[in-house]
Amino acid sequence: MKKKNRKPRLCLVSSSGGHWEQLQKLQPLIDKYEGFYVTEKTQFKANAKYFMKQTDLKDKFMPLKMLWNAFYVLIIWIKERPDFIITTGTMVAYPFYLLAVVFHKKFVFIETFGRANMPTVAGKKMEKHSDLFIVQWETQKKYYKKAIYGGCLY
Repeated sequence: MKKKNRKPRLCLVSSSGGHWEQLQKLQPLIDKYEGFYVTEKTQFKANAKYFMKQTDLKDKFMPLKMLWNAFYVLIIWIKERPDFIITTGTMVAYPFYLLAVVFHKKFVFIETFGRANMPTVAGKKMEKHSDLFIVQWETQKKYYKKAIYGGCLY
């Protein structure tokens, strides 16, 4: 059976706030290829196709929300079949990261602009299996083995 020639399918995923603002700067990639955005559902309007439950490590319902997000990610994954996962972090990206590893899809992590002089927990965890690990500050390179400086998204 002949495989269809199709453009790579991109999944751009991040938490809300600054991570989301940075991720939206990659809109030209979605314009050039096929893709979609995933973020957290908050009171702020976002142009994402999919919205996950918002959570953080201090949230007492975090395990339940992450479980719900994981099931939702499976549905998104089956429906969209992404070839690349691109993220600026954080918790909402973990299920996509794990599926990218399991299904051998390309994973690109862009370390947040907000951390010039220290690594993030997400960056430390996701660097291991990233195909491309980009930092937005030269000073961030010393915290990661695989980091390349890509400049800032802003």
